[in-house]
Amino acid sequence: MIKKVLLGLLVVGTLLMAEVQNVWVTKDFLKKEIKIIDIRTVGEWKETGIVKDAYTIVFFDEKGKFDIPKFLEKLNKVVKKDEQFALICRTGSRTTEVSKFLSSELGYNVVNLKGGMMKLMNDGYRPVKYKQ
Repeated sequence: MIKKVLLGLLVVGTLLMAEVQNVWVTKDFLKKEIKIIDIRTVGEWKETGIVKDAYTIVFFDEKGKFDIPKFLEKLNKVVKKDEQFALICRTGSRTTEVSKFLSSELGYNVVNLKGGMMKLMNDGYRPVKYKQ
């Protein structure tokens, strides 16, 4: 019984100590072997394009609503829970919150790309056209 309690405390402690890695998004970062998940809306993808080879999975819709089970279902088809991956949005605001949630509440290994697509494009990055 004591072993089960200690194991439970260890698991909970590990999840609570999980930290999000916050990294300024750069063209060099995009060259790394890491999956990038774009959590913006379909309208935003169409407007600006997306990072080449990024996975597009909406978190917040145009009205600011979200469906966590639906998002996680799609995310889990792309990454393994212990696999490191990066989140990108327009400016990094949404990914900051979503990254914290995925890391601290669910134990995912998340990199938050600060500055988002706007920073990348201001730095001269040319996104690829979004194809449905």
